[in-house]
Amino acid sequence: MTTLLISLLLTLLQAAAPGARPLPPPLSVARWWDPPPGPYAAGHRGVDLFAPVGAELRAVGPGRVHHAGQVAGRGVLSLTLPNGLRTTYEPVRPLVAEGEQVSTGQVVAVLTEGSHCPAPCLHWGLLAGEVYLNPLTLVPRPTPRLLPDPGPL
Repeated sequence: MTTLLISLLLTLLQAAAPGARPLPPPLSVARWWDPPPGPYAAGHRGVDLFAPVGAELRAVGPGRVHHAGQVAGRGVLSLTLPNGLRTTYEPVRPLVAEGEQVSTGQVVAVLTEGSHCPAPCLHWGLLAGEVYLNPLTLVPRPTPRLLPDPGPL
């Protein structure tokens, strides 16, 4: 129930203030978010996005750097957004320091080797407190548009 309410909140927040993508479009998903049934159960607590080593990673919204450094031998960056949500990026070489303010779209890290994907990828996560959410809910949706009528075929 909590996850459902937080997902609804995210949808409303996205409509009010669309953010940026962590990588340039189009995003290519290597592995989708697969939430665990419980806090200690197996699951995939984020999404893996294919990207080359050295890719510039951007802040998906304004916020403050929560952590920039090593965790379990991998470079990790986490940003706290104004609504209290926290995004995480790994494996990275952070370009910002803990406590620093960042703006939407600012380059905040560079992708490094050491991902758990078969090819280089960014593991991108989203948390509300201790609850993991689908980070793709932060990605701005494309604006639908009508194409010109090509006429009779």
